[in-house]
Amino acid sequence: MDPAQPLNQYFLVGGNSWSDYGLPAVADFIRQGYVVVGTDYQGLGGGGAHQYAVAATQARDVINSVRAAGAMNLAGPKTKAVVYGWSQGGGAAIAAASLADYIAQKGTAYDDVEYAGFVAMAPDDVAAMAPKGALDEAAAEKLFASLTASFTDNVFNFSHFAMNLWASPAAFPDLMLTEVFTDEGAAVVDEVMRKKCVHVAADTLNYTYGENFKSLLRPVPRNALAWAQAFIDGSVAAVKPVAPVVIYWGTKDTAVPPLMGKLYREQMCALGGNVARVQLAGEQTHFSTPGAAEPLYKPWISDRFEGKPIANGCGGAAG
Repeated sequence: MDPAQPLNQYFLVGGNSWSDYGLPAVADFIRQGYVVVGTDYQGLGGGGAHQYAVAATQARDVINSVRAAGAMNLAGPKTKAVVYGWSQGGGAAIAAASLADYIAQKGTAYDDVEYAGFVAMAPDDVAAMAPKGALDEAAAEKLFASLTASFTDNVFNFSHFAMNLWASPAAFPDLMLTEVFTDEGAAVVDEVMRKKCVHVAADTLNYTYGENFKSLLRPVPRNALAWAQAFIDGSVAAVKPVAPVVIYWGTKDTAVPPLMGKLYREQMCALGGNVARVQLAGEQTHFSTPGAAEPLYKPWISDRFEGKPIANGCGGAAG
């Protein structure tokens, strides 16, 4: 009921709720005098379907939440911001970094915000995995097959994929769930995802289908080209980030393939961006990433607000 507290994770020892809630390091940032905004993505705080992992939508939501805070005069005359996020929020962070035109719009609730940096912990970026060049039906089917293979190794990862599939028609109305799910699968996924967050949805699908969860998907999707294009259009734009980006990742992350971050960095470095990618010490999972990254991203964020020089994150091998 009160999300304005430090990140609490459902799957970790000490987790005390049916879903993740809270914001990483929020108490420390508030004590240091920052204004911290937790974005309420479309479909969560209001009506409609939540566009889960449609990073392009959620990136605009993030930028608009910063504008809202500015319009409320919460930070006084200061106009500098840093975006940080984990998992879905990490994808939103790197997507926001490439929305230069949207950031530069005039006549918004609060114009001329200077973005000083973007922190992405275990971010997703489907577009980075797309084939180069124009999509055709064969390339679309290959991309869809690659994503399906990456996210169907277990029911937990499948639930993340299924929620993204379920969410996509909210952003791209020409898509239909029955094109990628069986008739039963479409009905079940729609029922589950409308009522539950992704981790609890995984519990439901595991209880109901066990190892047969793949039976909810069509063996070969229909309309694959439109779906693949939606994945790309809903992901991170191929535009140079407006400020430095740092990615933190763990070697044991199976929920979001670290390859996505690697390919994202290569793409943005080629466009002239400043993107660092930091492998966390030890064998960090998707869920241990926020805690392991905290001692690293807090001073990084402080340095960005203070305007300290930063090395070129593209100048060397990826972490």
